[in-house]
Amino acid sequence: MRIAITGSMGFIGSALTQWLSSQGHSLTRLVRDPSFQDPHHQPQHQIVVWNPQNKMIDLSSLENHDVVIHLAGENIAKQKWTQATKVKIKESRVQGTAFLSETLAKLKNPPKLLLSASAIGFYGNRDPKEKINETSLPGQGFLPEVAQAWEKAAEAAQKRGIRVIHMRFGLVLASHGGALSRMLPLFKLGLGGKIGSGKQIMSWISLYEIGPIISHLIFNQKISGPVNFVAPQPLSNEEFSRVLAQVLSRPALFPLPAFVARLLLGEMAEELLLSGANVIPQKLQDSGYSFKFPSLKETLQHLLQ
Repeated sequence: MRIAITGSMGFIGSALTQWLSSQGHSLTRLVRDPSFQDPHHQPQHQIVVWNPQNKMIDLSSLENHDVVIHLAGENIAKQKWTQATKVKIKESRVQGTAFLSETLAKLKNPPKLLLSASAIGFYGNRDPKEKINETSLPGQGFLPEVAQAWEKAAEAAQKRGIRVIHMRFGLVLASHGGALSRMLPLFKLGLGGKIGSGKQIMSWISLYEIGPIISHLIFNQKISGPVNFVAPQPLSNEEFSRVLAQVLSRPALFPLPAFVARLLLGEMAEELLLSGANVIPQKLQDSGYSFKFPSLKETLQHLLQ
C-alpha cells in the first residue's frame, strides 16, 4: 500500500515507520524541515515538506495514497505546563489535524483511511472500578478538552467520505523513550515506587503492538471513529510499580507523594501522574484482534531484554 505519515521521526512514528517498511508498504513521510535526512537511509521513502502553521503543502504529493497516518504534535510531557505551553500543545494538534484533514478533502483521489492520533486523556480521571470503552463520555480537564478538539479537527476528511479512526493511545511503553525510559533509572537503583495513592489506573500498550494494530485496522473496513490503543490488562499505578520492580529484581519502596508531584510539575502532575482511567480496548477485542503483548510482566520482559 501507499501510506503517508506525519510525525515519522517521533517516539511512535519512528518505530511505526520501520514496521510499515518491513511489511513492504511504500511510505511518504511528511516532514517540516526541508533539509531532512532519513537516518535509516531508506531510499524508497518519498519525502514531502509540509508546514501546517503556514498551511503549506504540495497537494499533488498526497494524491493516490491508500492510507494517511497522522502522529504529529507537541510533546505534552516535555516541560511544566504554563499557559503558553498549554496553548502550544493544543494548537499543534488541532491546527495540524485540521489542515491535513482539509487538504485530504481537496484531493481528486483521497485516501480510503485516515488514522489520526488522539489519547485516552479524552476520558480524564475516572473511578478505578469504572470500565471505560470507546462509547464512554469525555472527562473534565485540560487533556479531555485537547482530545475532543483534536478529534473534531478531522471532520473535513470524514465529510469527504474518508474513513477516519482516532487512535486513542494509552501509556506507550518502550525502553528507549516515553514514560518508561524516565522511570527505569530510579527503579534500577531500587528507588522507585507508587505515585500518590497508587490507586490510579494505568492503561498502557507496548510500542511494538501499535504496528500490528494499525495493520488490523487497515483491513477491517467496518471500524471507524475512536479506537482505544491499550492492552487488555490495565493495572493500578501501585501494581505497575510492583511488576516493574519485580522484572528488574529490585524493591519498590520509595513512593512519590502526591504533594511532591504537584510541587514539581503542577497541573501536569495532576492530569498525567495522579489521574487514571480503566480503559478497555473494546473495539479491538470485538473485531477479533489478538494482542501480542497482553500482560505487563511479559511486555516488560520483552522490552528490557
